[in-house]
Amino acid sequence: MTLPSKKPNWRRRSTAPVPTAEHAPAVAPVAPSRDRGSVVQASLYRDGRKVSSPGTLAETFRQLREEPDGMAWIGLHRPSEAELLSLAAEFDLHELAVEDAMEAHQRPKLERYGDTLFVVLRAARYLDAQEEVDFGELHVFLGADFLITVRHGAAPDLSAVRRRMEETPELLALGPEAVLYAILDAVVDGYAPVVAGVQNDIDEIETEVFRGDPEVSRRIYELSREMVEFQRATRPLVGMLHGLMAGFAKYGTEEELQRHLRDVADHVTHTSERVDGFRQALTEILTVNATLVTQQQNAEMRALAEAGFAQNEEIKKISAWAAILFAPTLVGTIYGMNFESMPELGWSFGYPFAVGLMGMVCVSLYVIFKRRDWL
Repeated sequence: MTLPSKKPNWRRRSTAPVPTAEHAPAVAPVAPSRDRGSVVQASLYRDGRKVSSPGTLAETFRQLREEPDGMAWIGLHRPSEAELLSLAAEFDLHELAVEDAMEAHQRPKLERYGDTLFVVLRAARYLDAQEEVDFGELHVFLGADFLITVRHGAAPDLSAVRRRMEETPELLALGPEAVLYAILDAVVDGYAPVVAGVQNDIDEIETEVFRGDPEVSRRIYELSREMVEFQRATRPLVGMLHGLMAGFAKYGTEEELQRHLRDVADHVTHTSERVDGFRQALTEILTVNATLVTQQQNAEMRALAEAGFAQNEEIKKISAWAAILFAPTLVGTIYGMNFESMPELGWSFGYPFAVGLMGMVCVSLYVIFKRRDWL
């Protein structure tokens, strides 16, 4: 994908002389109160230096028409449909690009609609308190004399980009293309703290895994989902930037801008490789955690089995002694009954015989249980 040409016809349609009221195009102005709600900052620049900062979109449109050599940089945050339609009418933005900017939830891409480029970027920031990654979405419309940023989410903070560009007017004088490269650089630089935060999270997760923390599986899963989103944000950027670099010669991109974009491409390639490594590491950690959990469960089951076996051995011993003691108890109970007609009541050897019988039964049971390892 290449940038629009810098030829004179690469101008928005409304840069013709300001029409009279009788023939003026029907551009719906946006109420000032709505402007203030979504317009973060709108500024006009000429030769790299700020000319004015209009308070509303309508005022920005008017001043830009009066500055044929000027450039408008309009920053919006979650704009209304009326504001985007107003911008579309003024700068001749394609309806599909405007629709994407309204809906958000787009994957990073770079598309050309006539003389306008439409760029979608996914920014990211690391929230230390929650230990999670927060993603934002940025849409950029780029023309010959304007650059419009539509931000969905807290990231990225473009105020620092604007200040840096205003402090280097020689770079800002190169036009909207230079601003686009600065925004790309800011988005990619914003990935570095996220990479550092995720690396720290992975180190903590590894410690928790070997510590046996029961909540670690959920944390691995949540971080893996964030890495999927991070990968979706970084991987398409590699192709986008290489597409821009492929158009350097064709569109006569300034050497300074070429160096900036190559540096951004190096950074995003490095970040994309790190994110791929994080996903692989989390997959391996999840496998190790599953193995450790399985081993722990096996150890617990083995311990339960051993406890059950020991309990069975004790039950065997108790049952064996109970059987041994039951035999004499049975004989003694029978002969303890108050009946006159009982065997051997009148026999002089009746008592020794009964005692001997008890002893013989007990010894027999003891030998039997001993051979079966019950005692």
